[in-house]
Amino acid sequence: MAQRAVRDKAIPIRLACEALRFSESSYRYEAKHNAESELIANWLIRLMDNNRSRGFGLCYLYLLNVKNYTWIHKRIYRITTKGSPFRDKDLELNLRIKPRKRLVRDKPDALVVPLSINQVWSIDFMHDQLQDGRSIRLFNVIDDFNREALGIEVDFSLPAERVVRSLDQIIAWRGKPGVIRSDNGPELIGGRLMEWAVKHQIHIAHIQPGKP
Repeated sequence: MAQRAVRDKAIPIRLACEALRFSESSYRYEAKHNAESELIANWLIRLMDNNRSRGFGLCYLYLLNVKNYTWIHKRIYRITTKGSPFRDKDLELNLRIKPRKRLVRDKPDALVVPLSINQVWSIDFMHDQLQDGRSIRLFNVIDDFNREALGIEVDFSLPAERVVRSLDQIIAWRGKPGVIRSDNGPELIGGRLMEWAVKHQIHIAHIQPGKP
């Protein structure tokens, strides 16, 4: 309205802004497409053309570490925002994150309640970290009847062979169980453990996939 009054009525800019209660600095403001912004926009378009899976973060790291530009991340991100004059379909760097699909169990199987020791054992892995940052794994064996911890094997790596050896050591003094319950971890569904269970006539009961 202020521009129309100045153009059509030949009213001075100051009077038009005062009448409309409009800032004179806002009236005179013009968006500036400086050379640096043009350069950033061109780089972003080139990077997206080569690989559409890149987002803002990867584009920024490429310009910083590979091309050695000193722009801060806010300077580059400002080019991609909705109010930027460079914002168009070529600069849509906010990638949609595909939601994780969760398994749904309609009717969860009821857990068997053991009536004596060595009827059902449960085995599972736990993880922890040492003070120096190294990760360790713990293989746990529990009797479901009285929640007695029968064994804990600790190491940096616990493959299926170590699982079988630990179970053999426990069976040597405790006796063998009728059923061993476990989740669907790679060490617990592999052929080595299945062969061991058939040899000892022990049933391996895996829980249902999904969140237990």
